Amino acid sequence: MGIFRYMMRDTWRLLSRHSGLSLLTIVTSVAVFFLVGATILFVLNTRYLVEAVEGDLTIQAYVRDSEEALEAVARKASSYDSVSSVRVVTSGEALERLKARLGKLAEAVALLDENPLPPSVEIQVKRASFATVIARELIAMPEVEEVVYAGAVAERLQSISYFVARLSMVVLVVSLASATLVLFNTIRIGVYARKEEISKMLLVGATRNFVVFPYVLQGVILGTVGAALAVLLLWFSYGMAITALERSLPFLRLLTDRIIVLRVGAVLVLAGVSVGWICSWLAASSFVRQASRSI
Repeated sequence: MGIFRYMMRDTWRLLSRHSGLSLLTIVTSVAVFFLVGATILFVLNTRYLVEAVEGDLTIQAYVRDSEEALEAVARKASSYDSVSSVRVVTSGEALERLKARLGKLAEAVALLDENPLPPSVEIQVKRASFATVIARELIAMPEVEEVVYAGAVAERLQSISYFVARLSMVVLVVSLASATLVLFNTIRIGVYARKEEISKMLLVGATRNFVVFPYVLQGVILGTVGAALAVLLLWFSYGMAITALERSLPFLRLLTDRIIVLRVGAVLVLAGVSVGWICSWLAASSFVRQASRSI
């Protein structure tokens, strides 16, 4: 119990002796973990938006007006694993859809002698990347007269998804590297400031773990506090950002439940503990190892 009290007291001495440096480390950790958390939330929202748009992406295959042709195209479309649903749209149903879209102008459709709209097969794909391949194979069928789909949208979604994934990886690597470097140097400065005291402790028989533990605890505290404050900042800023986006862009689909912030926050706090532990252990143990060799 006495050893534990000494280690806790020594840890507090380390934090208070270099209070300015500790505060700077916490501020830097907050900025880094906030950036990491914001990047994760941005990636999650982008993927959610892309998946929502992909779910609404359909291929319209216009078919010759015959039951056999409709069944053949529908059967072909259903054979693809990348297709989520297939629906046959008759000429009459297509005309009713047109009237619904025209609204008050639907009376003009009644002036037509016959229904000009061809039957079609409406195909919904699971991912945007599958749309182009399926559309090309359907247009090659003799029963299909024309295929309409948002090809540009599908390609753009692929590009956005690829870019966001690569950008998020770069931001995460740079941010974690910055946090690691700051924590490592903070602990290292504290160790060198007490190098004579550490040498004396080793001379009187103190173990390496006994000497290193207060520095490890210091790093864990700094990393955890920085990550926790970053999560608190993320909680409020994410709520304000979602509210502002919903007001200005109500059609935008986003993750509005802030429980996602708590899940990301748990990962950030765990990362803060891990980074603080690893950096402080490396910085302190390397010096103690060198000091013990010189004794």
